[in-house]
Amino acid sequence: MLCKSWKYPSMLLFGIGVSNIGAWIYFIALNLMVLNMTHSPLAVAALYMSRPLATLFTNLWSGSLIDRLNKRNLMVFLDVFRAILIGMLPWFSSIWCIYILVILINMAGSIFGPASTTYITKLIPAEQRPRFNSLNSLINSGAFLIGPAIAGLLFLVGSPIFAIYINAVALFVSGVITYLMPNLEKRTPIDIPGKKISLELIKKDWSIVFQFYRSYVYVMIICFLFGSLMVVMASAVDSLEASFAQLVLYLSESDYGILVSIAGAGIIVGAMVNTLIVKKIAISVMIGVGALGVCLGYIIYAFSDSFYIAAVGFFVLAFFLAFVNTGFTTFYQNNIPVDVMGRVGSLNEFFFAIGIIITTAILGVAAELFSIQIVVIAAVLVMLLLGVALCVCILRPSKIQYYKLTPPVKGK
Repeated sequence: MLCKSWKYPSMLLFGIGVSNIGAWIYFIALNLMVLNMTHSPLAVAALYMSRPLATLFTNLWSGSLIDRLNKRNLMVFLDVFRAILIGMLPWFSSIWCIYILVILINMAGSIFGPASTTYITKLIPAEQRPRFNSLNSLINSGAFLIGPAIAGLLFLVGSPIFAIYINAVALFVSGVITYLMPNLEKRTPIDIPGKKISLELIKKDWSIVFQFYRSYVYVMIICFLFGSLMVVMASAVDSLEASFAQLVLYLSESDYGILVSIAGAGIIVGAMVNTLIVKKIAISVMIGVGALGVCLGYIIYAFSDSFYIAAVGFFVLAFFLAFVNTGFTTFYQNNIPVDVMGRVGSLNEFFFAIGIIITTAILGVAAELFSIQIVVIAAVLVMLLLGVALCVCILRPSKIQYYKLTPPVKGK
């Protein structure tokens, strides 16, 4: 077996860590750069919409590309491509040119996600996936704290533009590390050699994904319950987070910063605990208990009337994020055939992006018409219903075979 030791997983985790820390530096620096250029909060808010928009532009066709190209080489190209575009950002004085570059960067990121998931699934044996995913979660959590801290230090010695260049270098380093990883697909086109990506081929690929989900309805239900809860609803509720903190809890900007730091501490602690006990907990328990724990944290936060209660909610929901994410990632890797994983993941993310845009818009309008706290409470109660439904589906004894290291789903 290729991955008998942790040499390559360790290299991959290091590359992921470098990339994620750089991404946080870039995210904060870009916001400051745009704010300095425009002095407009709306211009900064538009950056937040660029990611789901990029997903809409990309993910209907990118799965067909991912599943037919060499994943390692594609990941290297996307890292270098993003590094070049990010390095070009400070050269432009037009905000519209910057938006175009940001959308292109996010489009590359939308392709990179499903491609890296497929590559990781090919590289990591099933028995190592829970441990790898827990370590990956820990690294992501560390980047959540380390990235902004490094960004702050860079702003002391330089400027947001200098920080953006640092992220470009980080992405280039990540690409080099990825290039040193094993080439798991010697032949670049792994399916339908000689055919170009066309509308007809994309439609055929959509039908393959829908056919897969018709054959494995249970897998589809879990994927979409998880996505609706942890991606769509969580993103929509988080969009009101700053407004909730200032208009409901009457927190200052520094108090809100402390609240976010407490969430970061919760993520770190949860990821560390998860890493230590991941081999002792069933995948189904990680997802079910993790989902309910996240919902509990959101409920505490939504009903809070003080900084301290909100802090408890933030810590609880962040603590359980590591468990639910590690569990679902392992479930996904074990139950989606690797030869269609790019197409399935891309199409899933496309639907989730639509959900994020619609749900965020609905909550934003509702918050203008009603009390922000009432809107947040209503949204969190919907999250709780989704969490309970997810937990019930997962913990059914008749479905235990989907959570074994050798699941029932086979490639087609």
